[in-house]
Amino acid sequence: MLLEAKSITKSFAGVQALKAVSFDLCPGEVHALVGENGAGKTTLIKVMTGAERPDSGSLFVCGRPVPHNDPRISRSLGIAAIYQQPALFPHLTVSENIALALESHAFWRLINWKERYGRAKELLSRISASIDPDRIASTLTMPEQQLVEIAKATGRDAKILIMDEPTASLTSREVDNLFGVIRLLRSQGVGIIYISHRLEEILSIADRITVLRDGEAIATKVKGEVNRQQLIQMIVGRELAGIFPERNAPPGEVVLELRNFGNRARGLHDISFAVKAGEILGISGLVGAGRTELAETIFGLTPADSGEILLRGSPVQIASGSDAIRLGIGYLPEDRRQHGVILTMPMLVNTSIAKLSAVSRNGVIDASKERHLAETYVELLNIKAASVDADLETLSGGNQQKVALARWLAIEPTVLILDEPTQGVDIGSKAEIHRLMADLAERGVAIIMVSSDLAEILGMSDRIAVMHAGTIAGLLSREEANQHRVLSLAFGEQ
Repeated sequence: MLLEAKSITKSFAGVQALKAVSFDLCPGEVHALVGENGAGKTTLIKVMTGAERPDSGSLFVCGRPVPHNDPRISRSLGIAAIYQQPALFPHLTVSENIALALESHAFWRLINWKERYGRAKELLSRISASIDPDRIASTLTMPEQQLVEIAKATGRDAKILIMDEPTASLTSREVDNLFGVIRLLRSQGVGIIYISHRLEEILSIADRITVLRDGEAIATKVKGEVNRQQLIQMIVGRELAGIFPERNAPPGEVVLELRNFGNRARGLHDISFAVKAGEILGISGLVGAGRTELAETIFGLTPADSGEILLRGSPVQIASGSDAIRLGIGYLPEDRRQHGVILTMPMLVNTSIAKLSAVSRNGVIDASKERHLAETYVELLNIKAASVDADLETLSGGNQQKVALARWLAIEPTVLILDEPTQGVDIGSKAEIHRLMADLAERGVAIIMVSSDLAEILGMSDRIAVMHAGTIAGLLSREEANQHRVLSLAFGEQ
């Protein structure tokens, strides 16, 4: 046995995150760990990597006990982790980031830059990632950052590899490439702990599946013993009526329109489309097609330099996020930890920060109004937190995403741009967010949804704008759209 965790128990401020959880991993096995946000998955892998010490229980690696684990010891034991949120140094190149993870020479050693570049290029090529090793990390998109993290981990020749939502921002083609790498590592005897909310991936790649719920290990199933619906029931402890809610109300008048819209610096050009009140317009396309760049440009983070934007038929200038908010446009960014929330501040502050006018008078915050606003969204979005005073960094990833969404709902937007709204969110929370999106559309909010999840694009969108090389390759109605048509347009085929 490569790894065994026996009866691991861990509490934080009186809240029990893990309750006598046992888990094991064999050589050459992919063992999936699934559960809702807050089920205990992250805490368990932090115990395995030495980032947290359990209150009780034992950890064994290759049959040997690990009584005092820490990150350094964990790495020396051959444990490597790829986390959902990349941890790259933004001002260094890709090759420098990879080198920092792999090199351990004395500080006075001369650097062989050619060797560094070649090593980085080889590791990226191994996972079919076409990223220049000389790129500065801050210029990478979220999917590109994920691929660099995967390259770093595979370069460590780890015996135990933990993958926490490694495909959250990847396209189906990139997922296939990653699965090829996983199969190669598995054939070499590497044990892989695979964490994902994408159940189709789990059922495809995992040899065994362990379900956590409310800090307890509910069951471990061998591949083929459980189907998707049974897995959902074990994860959430209840049946879900449907991930994609039914919507029948016809859209209203055009709210937002782009005409020959572009941003040369962001690679956007000649973009024209309109979104109506009560409509969900899906934005699809491959990584690098310009999806996130389009969302940021509409919101004014990188103002457009060509074309025009109209709001309810009138031309408007959006030169900043403040302009967008004033016009009733909200934007939930892809990278919630860096741009969506302030981790070191409490939930009630994060909820009200985009609309302080609703909770203040004469420049002074009304604490009771601020608390009431936060508590309203805790109930509406089913946010799991000890209290609205809890710092965001103490919440699970899915609950952080809900708080990021609450911030923009608080401005009562007429247009809401959602970039990967359910990325890294568990199946139950995903259904809740989809139902909320449907409710907002029913109330007349125009929604622009950027997503790498093709099932989500097809299931939630009234129309789909497919991007290729910085422009719209095609607009599809719900009736016209299917997987083949969307992917053909994304690859530049008509």
